[in-house]
Amino acid sequence: MFARLLLGAALALPMAAQACPELLQESYRPLSGKESVDLCQRFEGKVLLVVNTASKCGFTPQYEALEALHQKYAAQGFAVLGFPSQDFMNQEYDDEQKIQEFCTLTYGVKFPMFEKVHVAKGEANAFFAALAAQADGEYPSWNFHKYLIDRSGKVVASYGTRTKPDAAEVVAEIEKRIAEKPSVSSPDTR
Repeated sequence: MFARLLLGAALALPMAAQACPELLQESYRPLSGKESVDLCQRFEGKVLLVVNTASKCGFTPQYEALEALHQKYAAQGFAVLGFPSQDFMNQEYDDEQKIQEFCTLTYGVKFPMFEKVHVAKGEANAFFAALAAQADGEYPSWNFHKYLIDRSGKVVASYGTRTKPDAAEVVAEIEKRIAEKPSVSSPDTR
């Protein structure tokens, strides 16, 4: 009996490890941090709005609406994830500490911000290449491009820079995705 339980547990481990969507099988350092964050461990089963950001851009005030969305829906399984990028006309600081200070002091950003990455087509890191692939090849063409990911880890919408985070169509889609039950029936241990 005990051997059968051990065998069952051993077989369940690989299945549990594979339960996280492929898209989230990435790790990134928090902005100015040292230890990487496993996106699966932290965000599996959540609705995510992933945004490439820049501190010195005409669209930088979108940080306010992004933070407001994060605060409003966080308790319902939603998170905004920011990824600074300097791919478009060098509109981001070189120093991650300066980016963090700017976001926090100027816009009160508390949503997770990660290390600087490349997001533009031809240079995009693996995460942004996967986001674009699921969004019918739509890569960010400027700062503050937004990808909405449902609870199952699939990109369900892609919004260009000019679409504000609090635009009616964005909020409606976020609320729709939050209302959907997670497809994985495992308890949240985070």
